[in-house]
Amino acid sequence: MTYPLNSLALYTTIYPGVEPYLQAWYRSVSEQTDHAYQLWIGLDALEVAAVVEALGGEPQATWVIAAPGETPAQIRQRAFTQIVEACDGVVLVDSDDVLHPSRVAAARVALETSDLNGCALRLVDQHAQALSLTFTLPPALAPDTVLPRNNIFGLSNTAFRSSLLRRCLPIPAEVALVDWFLATRAWLYGARLSFDSVARMDYRQHANNLVGLRYPFSAQQVIQETERVRCHFRSLYSALKGGYTGARWAELEQVTVDTEAFYQQIVLTPSRLEAYLQALNALKPAPVWWTCVAHPALRHLWASQ
Repeated sequence: MTYPLNSLALYTTIYPGVEPYLQAWYRSVSEQTDHAYQLWIGLDALEVAAVVEALGGEPQATWVIAAPGETPAQIRQRAFTQIVEACDGVVLVDSDDVLHPSRVAAARVALETSDLNGCALRLVDQHAQALSLTFTLPPALAPDTVLPRNNIFGLSNTAFRSSLLRRCLPIPAEVALVDWFLATRAWLYGARLSFDSVARMDYRQHANNLVGLRYPFSAQQVIQETERVRCHFRSLYSALKGGYTGARWAELEQVTVDTEAFYQQIVLTPSRLEAYLQALNALKPAPVWWTCVAHPALRHLWASQ
């Protein structure tokens, strides 16, 4: 059964550091084959006039201005709270990336039969040169089997029906990985998840990326990403405990236990971390967010210690 969307938003957050990429981003927004969307822009620590200058023109957009001291989660919470009341769905993109012309059109079609949709990403460098790697759903996996251990639904490649996004709010102020937090809540609700294997975004890889996707992974990457994953699961527990039960909540609990065991047995012991890294890089893991932390294929290296 299909459920057409009468209104669709396109949302991004603009923050200090992305100014060099804004003209390319805005050009790609303007070149969408589907123009029947409302543009929403969250501004974090920047003035509208400065952003308009960086964009090279003034967009017809609804601006959501961050209040002094607001966290990245809080500005998105405020924007999403407004969007779910104004539109039937929202396409989420990063302001340092580039949309392919079909991005909005494909997301609209996907949301007619699913509540949360992701699309593949073509990885490019800071200068928009292709890196010969595509972020996508690994073969033979369904979207709901990736969660909650890893994530494929980022703020760069995701579209939500508002009816689902509304249920996934609020976002606690301290949450750093907003995308994974929202996707995990959607998964816990048993939402209809889908993934488009066609790359519809150029995903820019640079020094400010929160998480790496390309192997070989380094010890420093695993250490840093493990700590972010531990914080993610702590935030989930703090916000959601008591509101969920059943098999999926039990699976989330097990993944949390696994992550802590991995931290204790691998990350804190340099020799074990080196052995894990060698095995991990030999696997050539699929480019999925957080795949280098407690990889299940290598569970024997840390669960039996």
